[in-house]
Amino acid sequence: METLFGTLHVVAAVFIVGPMAILPMTGMRAIRAGQGRQVEALARTTFVFSLLSLLVVVLGFGILPYSRYGTTVTTPWVLASLIIYVVALLLSLFGVVPAMRAAAEQLAAVPAGSMPGPDLAAAARRAYGRVAMFSGLASLLLVVIVVLMAWKP
Repeated sequence: METLFGTLHVVAAVFIVGPMAILPMTGMRAIRAGQGRQVEALARTTFVFSLLSLLVVVLGFGILPYSRYGTTVTTPWVLASLIIYVVALLLSLFGVVPAMRAAAEQLAAVPAGSMPGPDLAAAARRAYGRVAMFSGLASLLLVVIVVLMAWKP
């Protein structure tokens, strides 16, 4: 069972957490291109993948009873991974997604084919910066989790 849950945990991490980390980068590209509708769609998708990432945690908990090494939730690297994951999830849900939604709203206010005014362009740049900052921090934290999962200090 450890192998089954371990495999499902890793597969879910790759196909759920991967897009959760990568979609904001695509959103940043869409913000630069002024594609408000695409930014809104990417914000929704990032939100869904962020919530789906909870499945990775559930599958990780499924491994624990079958661990050959006596790993529990209170094992330091597991506990640290959980805490770091919660921070990354909160950054995604309450930092990245709202910033992408704000950018989408600002870009939707620009008529198609016209250039945004200086105030709107500045607002879109601020939203872009927030997406970059929050998604960068969340991605860095997710990398730390991967290191902890592989290293198991």
